[in-house]
Amino acid sequence: MTATRRTVLKAMLAGAAVAALPLRAASAQGAGGVITRPIPSTGEAMPVIGLGTWITFNVGDDAKLRDESAAVMEAFFRAGGRMIDSSPMYGSSQPVIGYGLRKLGYPQALFSAEKVWISNPASGPGQMEASRQYWGVPRFDLMQVHNLLSWERHLERLLEMKAQGQLRYVGITTSEGRRHAEFERVMASQPLDFVQVTYNVLDREVEQRILPLARERGIAVIVNRPFRQGDLMRAVERHRLPAWAAEAGAANWAQFLLKFIISHPAVTVAIPATTSVEHVRENMAAATGLLPDEAMRRRMADYVRAL
Repeated sequence: MTATRRTVLKAMLAGAAVAALPLRAASAQGAGGVITRPIPSTGEAMPVIGLGTWITFNVGDDAKLRDESAAVMEAFFRAGGRMIDSSPMYGSSQPVIGYGLRKLGYPQALFSAEKVWISNPASGPGQMEASRQYWGVPRFDLMQVHNLLSWERHLERLLEMKAQGQLRYVGITTSEGRRHAEFERVMASQPLDFVQVTYNVLDREVEQRILPLARERGIAVIVNRPFRQGDLMRAVERHRLPAWAAEAGAANWAQFLLKFIISHPAVTVAIPATTSVEHVRENMAAATGLLPDEAMRRRMADYVRAL
């Protein structure tokens, strides 16, 4: 059996084991009561809330804003967070992450998630090395082909890098519902550890095929745009949080929206982005306490749609 076929078989068996568990049993609690989910291909525990950096960390050389980003990272790690996600597409976010990591002494908990995003596959290694130097890490935990750009050649190289110990996990990404049909074909045919998609209480197309396929194939799911880049938060905050939100474990709208996402059994981690220490603490608190069951999830979705 080839290495690739062994990888696929292992992922499928692990995914089947996780899929067979009820929602609450498939989750666990880490340090500080933070809810974790296993990465299906290895069983490694991942806190269900991570940290995105799109726009929020694109602050250039502004010293004050860099320190604010570092403070967000510090609060994130203190609350039990692990995954920080970025991309060469995100302007100065990569060097800003590197600045924060150096200032914090490179927290041991860090799970570094990056992307390759370049049309010429021959330039992929150079871009990934530049990203690594920006972060200042010895290697990335996860490298993803961003928005399926030139995915065939990039993914082939990422799988080789993983086999050589230069990466721990490989994946693909999309956002805002783009190219879902092709995304599914890649999921069904390639030995992926992770996929990253858009999912929130209003954008639910991935529930139909992509999330079930991820469970079937034993692929971890990262959720981007949980707040629709802030638009969803601004829309719901005009309304009173329902009194029954406490039954879902939510004390505010951010936790309400995040708990809807992370309570889906296929979701491994959601990656909200923020510039605020207060907000990152609120977001991380969504990874503690109760998770809504399926009936509560339906109630939450119906409530937001009706606003």
